[in-house]
Amino acid sequence: MFFELPTIAVIIVIIYMLSSIKILREYERGVIFRLGRVLKHPKGPGIALVFAPLDRIVRISLRIDTLEVPAQDVVTRDNVTVKVNAVIYFRVVDPILAVIEVTNFLYATSQLAQTTLRSVLGEVELDELLSQREKLNVRLQSILDTHTAPWGVKVSMVEVKQVDLAEQMIRAIAKQAEAERERRAKIIHAEGEYSAAEKLAMAAEVIQKQPAAIQLRYLQTLVEIGTEKNTTIVFPLPIDVISTLQNALERMGERNR
Repeated sequence: MFFELPTIAVIIVIIYMLSSIKILREYERGVIFRLGRVLKHPKGPGIALVFAPLDRIVRISLRIDTLEVPAQDVVTRDNVTVKVNAVIYFRVVDPILAVIEVTNFLYATSQLAQTTLRSVLGEVELDELLSQREKLNVRLQSILDTHTAPWGVKVSMVEVKQVDLAEQMIRAIAKQAEAERERRAKIIHAEGEYSAAEKLAMAAEVIQKQPAAIQLRYLQTLVEIGTEKNTTIVFPLPIDVISTLQNALERMGERNR
């Protein structure tokens, strides 16, 4: 049994119409090229009609995508070689620009990120790279976002993932940190000695005004020694008595001459 010609034509039209229906997800947009010219507004989400071969559709995802920048050999400003890799978070905000302004926005963003990472980190010293990573992340994000904006791509965040140092540099940093801790310990000890000296000077002034205070300190010291059950006897001899005896001996020696 053969189909009649009108029936065949209807079936062909139905199949063509069904094949022309494209379903775009909520996060997708379709850039339509009609006779080689792009339509002003992208299609989606939902149903979009693409009449091939007059139309051609390019699907673009609007979700945030991650791009890992491979480890780059970076020479810092203080001539230290390190390996640095990073992660970029970006999304397409204008599907039409992402299609017509650049051949492959993923590849272009990756290459731009690699060159920007080397150039920016090459302008800072190693200490700044290790201690001010958040500041460098913001700078990298700003530069990349400025360059990718004409492509319809928005770079939302850049994170320096890992910084690999040579073994010799790791040992040098460890020695530097140890020397820094020793310096701080000596400064703290010196400050403690200075504070103790100030307190002793203040105590000497009080004792000088109240001579009985030295006797109270003497009795308190004897009590502290007695609690340890030993036979040690402490007899304080004032310096004034020694100087008086020394002066007397000197006068007697002058008389004998």
